[in-house]
Amino acid sequence: MRRYGINVTQSIEEFHKLDSVLKEFFGERTEGLEKQFLENIVTVESKTQNSSWVTIKDRSLAKLVLETFGDKDMNNILNTVIDEPGIISEILKILKMPQTSGYRKINSLIDKSLLITQGHIIYDGKKVNKYKSIFENVRINIKKNKIIVQVQLAKELLNNSSVIQVVCGIGDMPTLDSVH
Repeated sequence: MRRYGINVTQSIEEFHKLDSVLKEFFGERTEGLEKQFLENIVTVESKTQNSSWVTIKDRSLAKLVLETFGDKDMNNILNTVIDEPGIISEILKILKMPQTSGYRKINSLIDKSLLITQGHIIYDGKKVNKYKSIFENVRINIKKNKIIVQVQLAKELLNNSSVIQVVCGIGDMPTLDSVH
């Protein structure tokens, strides 16, 4: 907070800032600490050459994914922009959703970082953001009364993740083909 004027949540969004503060305090041990932090939240694994699955270990994050996909409208919104980004008004039109509740749900997905900005267009003379789902796929398994949530992130998101870049080292930035 003192260095950059941002809180912990914001530092996760701009992970390189948190990384620089941790390096200042912990030096070379920072990479190991960051990997431990990440491993307590998720496990990134490669199943095939074309896809990479992230197993969510953190219960609150898994609950967020389950609740989001359990909400029919939010599920439909995410599925509408899973392949191609869209502007909010187009999404609502495609889904035939009321504007008030539709905007509320879309803004909630944006706030939760489940919808991210993916470019913009000029619409009615204004610059309007296009949004895309962070997921390409979601898998929910139940094994011995334990719910396991796995997500397949959009390729460009995984490859451009500042968290993964920092934890894995920018030079060895994993791709979907090399993450294990």
